[in-house]
Amino acid sequence: MGRAYEVRKASMQKTNAAKSKLYAKFGKEIFMAAKNGEPDPEINTSLKRVIEKAKSKEVPANIISRAIDRAKSKEVSNYVASLYEGFGPGESTILIECLSDNPNRTISDIKTCFNKTHSKLGVSGSVSFDYKNVSVVTLTNISEEEVAEILFNRDIDFDDIETEDEYVSVFGSTTSLYEIKNALEETIKEGSKIVEYEITWIANDQITLNKEDKEIFDKLVNMLEEVDDVQNVYHNVIEA
Repeated sequence: MGRAYEVRKASMQKTNAAKSKLYAKFGKEIFMAAKNGEPDPEINTSLKRVIEKAKSKEVPANIISRAIDRAKSKEVSNYVASLYEGFGPGESTILIECLSDNPNRTISDIKTCFNKTHSKLGVSGSVSFDYKNVSVVTLTNISEEEVAEILFNRDIDFDDIETEDEYVSVFGSTTSLYEIKNALEETIKEGSKIVEYEITWIANDQITLNKEDKEIFDKLVNMLEEVDDVQNVYHNVIEA
């Protein structure tokens, strides 16, 4: 059928593989959120957040409902959350969040990624001390001043507000995510919108890498993101 068909076929396979990884990732997160609380997003705010994020990534409704149904059942399988820390090329550092039903398999897969890129897996605390675990609420069509005024008027603590392009992000403690989100959601003007809210890791200092190190770093991150048990990868590298 020719070279063009093979290229399209390979592209489709890659897209399907990426979708499968995405669906599996959110399936785990939804299952855990529902299992660790009420399997009702109207009651369980953590579950509601994960479902909303899944929908924003176009995860099908049947994937979401299946994960909730699994949590409602008497299924005993469970996932263990873990955070791995490591050092890439140059002065790059990496945090890897995982959800796994087999931690031995997970650590083996993670080590393989680091070994193949001549990088180093660290011990607990070797990297995370230089990151902040924070909540972030991101909005559009609103100014920093308007956001700050809303939060001040509601007497809600936050750490910082930043603007990048058309987005305004509010940073706060991990426990203040819903307080910040709900206050803004109830008060923002018509046309303004919350586009994302999450708990994440942010490096205290960011670095750039030379071309050679950046290529190795990108390979490491891509390999990590291909590991089935990896949920999120965080790092301190910015584009040069």
